[in-house]
This record gives sequence, C-alpha cells and structure tokens, in this order.
Amino acid sequence: MFAEVRRRHRRIDILVNNAGISPAMKNIDSLPLAEWKDVLDTNLTGMFLVAQAALGLMKRGGTIVNNLSVAAKRVFPGSSAYNASKHGALGFTGTLREELRPREIRVIALLPGPTDTEIWNTYWPDAPRGRMMSARSVARAVVDALALPADSTVEELLLLPTSGTL
Repeated sequence: MFAEVRRRHRRIDILVNNAGISPAMKNIDSLPLAEWKDVLDTNLTGMFLVAQAALGLMKRGGTIVNNLSVAAKRVFPGSSAYNASKHGALGFTGTLREELRPREIRVIALLPGPTDTEIWNTYWPDAPRGRMMSARSVARAVVDALALPADSTVEELLLLPTSGTL
C-alpha cells in the first residue's frame, strides 16, 4: 500500500491509524487465546506496522493520529484484550511522539469515549447508542487539532459524550 502512495503522491502529510476490533464482552476466564491474539495483532501490532511503514513518507510538519479509545486510560470488565491493546497503544503512541519530536512530526493520541460506530455490533449490541457521540463529532475534533499552528500540538485528545459515560 505504501509503495503505491509513494508512487502516486511521494509523501504522507497525515496518517490516521484507525483500525480496531473488539470481541464480544467476555471475562478473562472465558476469553479464547485466539481472540486475545487477534485483538492485539489488529489494535496494537497493526498500528505499529502502519506507522512504521508511513514514516519513510513523512516529512517535517506531518501528523500521526492514533485512534485509541478512552479504554487506553480506563478499564472495562469483559474487555481485557481490548483494554490491553489500547493501553499498549497509548504507550506506543507516547514513545512514537518522543522519537518524532526532533523531526517535527506531531503524534496525537485520540481517546474518544463511546462513539456510535459498527464496533458496538459485536462488542455490546444493546449499547445505548442514543447517548453516544457521532463519528462526525470525533472527526471534527481531529480536524481542529490538525489545524493548530505548527508551533503547537495536542498530545492527547480525550472526547466524551455530553451525556456522560455509559
């Protein structure tokens, strides 16, 4: 994919790492190892691989936004693999930020709370979606963070629904 981006555009200005999965809620004693590995491979290892591949195409002034979830700082019963992947991704994001400061590439940890997306279909099908933020609201906040002057950045962008947590 990145070879094609290089061929067509020669560089990447903004990377949004947005892939993520979560199995149905299960306590640790009933979570199959295969599901644990699948979540960590997608949510954490996938983020690493995409960021690593993109770095060769990023120049000063570029930005990486890693979409993590509020679960990067909080824990939820029945979500051990998801919580672990997002906590690990927050540590990765912080390390990436510090490594890229000398190159003046911004790295933003996006920490949205409950957002009405398809992930709820398997994670918590009966979740109260009417109390969630829209994906459009989260996108607007990201665009605002990207529009900051070059001499400033948002390191962590925590967004929660006005109605509170679920």
